Amino acid sequence: MKKTILYILLLFTVVGYSQRKYAADRYFKEFAYKKAAELYDELYKRGDTSKLVVSRLADSYYYNIESEKAEKWYEELMNKYEAFASPDHIFRYAQTLKSNGKVKESDQWLLKLKQLKEADSRVKDLERNTDYFVDYTNRKKTYVNITNLATNTKFSDFGGFIYEGKLYFASTKPTGTKYDKKLYQWNKQPFLNIYSAKESFDIANKILDVEDPEKIEGVSTRYHESNAIFTSDGKTMYFTRDNYDGDNLKGDDNQVTHLKIFKATKNEDDKWDNIKELPFNSDDFSCGHPALSSDESMLYFVSDMPGGIGGTDLYKVQILENDTYGAPENLGATINTESREMFPYIASDNTLYFASDGHIGLGALDIFESKINNNQYTKPVNLGTPVNGPLDDFAFVIDKDKGSGFFSSNRKGGKGDDDIYSFMIYRCKENIEGVITNAKTGEPIPAAQVRLIDENGEPIAKFDTNDDGSYIFETIDCEKKFTIAVSKKDYRNVQKDTKTLDINKQSVIANLQLESLIVEDQIVINPIYFDFDLYNIREDAEYELEHIVTVMKNHPEMVIKIESHTDSRGTKQYNRKLSDNRAKSTRDYILSRGISADRIESAIGYGEDQLLNNCDDENQSKCSEEEHQKNRRSYFYIVKGSGNVKVNN
Repeated sequence: MKKTILYILLLFTVVGYSQRKYAADRYFKEFAYKKAAELYDELYKRGDTSKLVVSRLADSYYYNIESEKAEKWYEELMNKYEAFASPDHIFRYAQTLKSNGKVKESDQWLLKLKQLKEADSRVKDLERNTDYFVDYTNRKKTYVNITNLATNTKFSDFGGFIYEGKLYFASTKPTGTKYDKKLYQWNKQPFLNIYSAKESFDIANKILDVEDPEKIEGVSTRYHESNAIFTSDGKTMYFTRDNYDGDNLKGDDNQVTHLKIFKATKNEDDKWDNIKELPFNSDDFSCGHPALSSDESMLYFVSDMPGGIGGTDLYKVQILENDTYGAPENLGATINTESREMFPYIASDNTLYFASDGHIGLGALDIFESKINNNQYTKPVNLGTPVNGPLDDFAFVIDKDKGSGFFSSNRKGGKGDDDIYSFMIYRCKENIEGVITNAKTGEPIPAAQVRLIDENGEPIAKFDTNDDGSYIFETIDCEKKFTIAVSKKDYRNVQKDTKTLDINKQSVIANLQLESLIVEDQIVINPIYFDFDLYNIREDAEYELEHIVTVMKNHPEMVIKIESHTDSRGTKQYNRKLSDNRAKSTRDYILSRGISADRIESAIGYGEDQLLNNCDDENQSKCSEEEHQKNRRSYFYIVKGSGNVKVNN
C-alpha cells in the first residue's frame, strides 16, 4: 500500500511538472519571454536544471534585453553543458558578454565556435577583422540586379567612368585596323582602346545596360589606352597609356614599358588634343588608373614607384594651377598593403572605392570602400557578395543619385576575359503600420506595446501605440518576414505574421485586435477543458489559467470567486460534486502560482443548476455536443479590487 501511494504521488508530481513545462514552452514560442522566464525559473527552482530549461531562461532574458540576467544563465549553461551547447547559444553568450563590457571574454567565446563549425563566418570575421561589427552590418542587400552588359565581348572589357549618361571603358576588341593583328603578349589580345556607350535603363525590370559603343578618337594609338576620366565641365580628360612617345614604346633599363598618366583637353572643334603626360610619371615605374576627388582638387592614381608599401599602392597628388602638381603622397598603411591596391574611384559622397588582394577578401582582387574624412581614411570594408566573388572584381564606379553603377570582373559565366557588370542600389524600404483595437468594442487601445520580431525570433524594434491605437515601424527592409507581437496589461497577447514586399516606400498594414481579460466584473479567459469525468488541470487549461494569475499579479488588491458548471449529462448530485472538484482544482492551481489564499473568496461548483440553454435532462438527447459544451464553463468573478480596474466592454 505504501508503495502504491508513493507511486501515485510521483505520478502526480511528474504530471504537474509536464504541465508547467508546457505552459513555459508555449509562452516562449509566443515570444512572451518575460512570462516564459518566470515559468522556467520556477521549473528550475523545483529541480529541473536541464539544458532546455537553463538555455531558455538565458534566451528569454537575452531577447528581453536583460543582459546581466542573461549572462548569469548563459554562464550556467556553459558550465554545465558547454560540450552540448549550440553555436547560437555560444554566439548569444558572446554578445551578452560584450553588452556587459566584457569584450575580450566575448571574443574568446566567439572563437570557440570554430570547434563546432569550422567554416563559421563569425569566427572567420573575428580572426581576420577585429572590427567585425562593421563587416556584419555591411552584409546587407545593397547591390542588386547584377547584369552582364550587352556590349561585352569575348575579349577584355573593363573599367568605367560615368559622365553625362555615358559609360567610358576600355576594351581589347578588334577595331578593324591593321593594328588588330598586333597582339599584347600578356593576354594574346589586341591592345586596349577607350570607348563610350550610352546608359540604357529598363525601368520596369530595374536593369541598367549600355548601348551604341563608340571609340574615343584623338587619344587612341596602336598601344594601350584605358581608364579615362573627365572633369565636371567635360573639357579635361585624364587617362592611362603605355609609355609611348608618338613613334615608339619607351622602356626602362630592362626594356620594360611602364604605364603613364596623360592629360588631354578639348579644342574649339570639340576634339581631344594637347595631350601631355603628367610630370610625376617616370620611365622607371608605372602610374595609372587616375581618379579625381569629388572637388577635383586632388588626383588619385596607382603606382609601383619606389618607397611604397606593397606591389602597387594608391597615391594622391594635388592639382595646382598652370598644369602643375604637388608631390605624390602615399595613402598610407590603412589603405595600402604588402600586395596590390588598384583602380581607385572617389564617389560624390567622398567615399574611396578600390580593388585589393592584400586586404582579406573572397579571393583575388576584391572591391573595398573607405570613407575620407579630413584627409583620413576609415578602415576599408569589403563590399561582399554579389559584387565580390572568388575571382578578380575591380573598377567599381557608382552614381548614387541615379542609384546605379558598374564594376568589372573575370568571374565565371562572363562573355570574355574581363566583363563589365552593372548594378542597381537596393533602396527598398517600407513601413509596417497598423492600429491596435479592442476585439469586442473596436475602440483603439493606446499604450499597447507592439514588438517587431524577425524570422529568426529576434526582437528588432518596439513601439507603444499612440492615443488612437496606431503604431508604425519605419524604413524596414523589403522582402523580409516578420511577426508583430502585441501585449498590454490586462489583455490577452496576440501576434500576427506579416512580410514586407518589394515596393519601395510602401506601407504594409497589420491591424490587430486585443481581447480584454477584464470584462465588467469578470476575468474572462478561453474555456478551460477537463478530460471526461476528471477534474485534474490539463496542459491547455494551465496555459489559460496563467492569464488569471497575470491579472491578479497586476492587481494585488483583487479578490475573486470561482464558479464551475457542467452540462446536464449525469446525475445532479454527481455533476455538482464534479464541478465543485473542478472549481477547487482551478483554485489550487492559482494558489500554487503564488497567489495568496485569502484572495480567492470561494471556489464552488454548481453542477447543472444554471444551464445556459434548454439542454436539461428532458432534452439532453436532442442537443449537440457544441450545445452541451456551452454549459461546461468556469467563471472568475471580481468581488473586490475592481475599482482600480478599467472596465472594458
